[in-house]
Amino acid sequence: MPYKQFDRARLTLKPLGEREHDLTRECLIYPDTPYERCGHPALPVLADRIRAASGSGRSVILMLGAHVLRRGAGPLLIDLMRRGLVSHIALNGAGAIHDYELALIGRTCESVARYVHSGEFGLWRETGGINTAALDAQRDGIGLGEALGRKIVADRLPYGDTSVLAEGYRLGVPVTVHVSIGQDIVHEHPTCDGAATGAASYADFLVFTQSVCGLEGGVLLNIGTAVMGPEVFLKALAMARNAAVREGCAIQRFTAGVFDLMPLDEEGLREEAPRSDPKYYFRPYKTILVRTVADGGDSYYVRGDHRDTVPTLYHLILEQ
Repeated sequence: MPYKQFDRARLTLKPLGEREHDLTRECLIYPDTPYERCGHPALPVLADRIRAASGSGRSVILMLGAHVLRRGAGPLLIDLMRRGLVSHIALNGAGAIHDYELALIGRTCESVARYVHSGEFGLWRETGGINTAALDAQRDGIGLGEALGRKIVADRLPYGDTSVLAEGYRLGVPVTVHVSIGQDIVHEHPTCDGAATGAASYADFLVFTQSVCGLEGGVLLNIGTAVMGPEVFLKALAMARNAAVREGCAIQRFTAGVFDLMPLDEEGLREEAPRSDPKYYFRPYKTILVRTVADGGDSYYVRGDHRDTVPTLYHLILEQ
């Protein structure tokens, strides 16, 4: 006998227009927006490596947590894609939701404390368009990121000009979405099809892995994602290296960077901590700064607010 499942017909969805939002388009950072310059010494190095990698046709991959977009970095990422300086952007499910809502209504980010108390958290009708995109992606055999970008463009959403997903679709630059079922508000909706979401996100995983195949001499930055970024990259790199060995090449010498707020001692960041040390369980450190570059790559840790570090990196790239 199967276990009893929750009946989603019991749910009531409300329109986004009734939701109070914590963020509007005023948070967006454009190339000419004033910013607080971050003086971390790794940033000029990473800017140099990105220019060199893009100039030689190597992969430049940015893996982003949702807070990167919530801190307004979308227009800067779009400009880097337009200039050919970034070849792949990977988002988690929450990042895709924020990007879609900003394109749709120019606002995003609800109060979890308020709406989980009333049983309304995440249950907003229009955001379910993401589930429609997942069904379209499954039907067409494409990834969720491409399907979402295509939908934003086709539906002519009012603020699609600052959508990272839409610009990736327009430019042909992969913007992939890596979903964990049950972690995103759209999974609450009666319109969510788990099989379609899984198929669409898995297609994006394979697109991402193909980009990792070009990482020799390239750059991978993990910005504000503590779980999705390290875990997806780890598996993709293993697959890419497995194929590379059979094909007589290697993926060993690349530059990895982590941007986060976790206080980490700058000394010994390339050495794996013992299991008794809490930082051993911080995946960006263990996976990206240590293990995946152990065969000859370089890694750098940049601590700071994304609203300072990302614009500083952007301007350092362009200054040269």
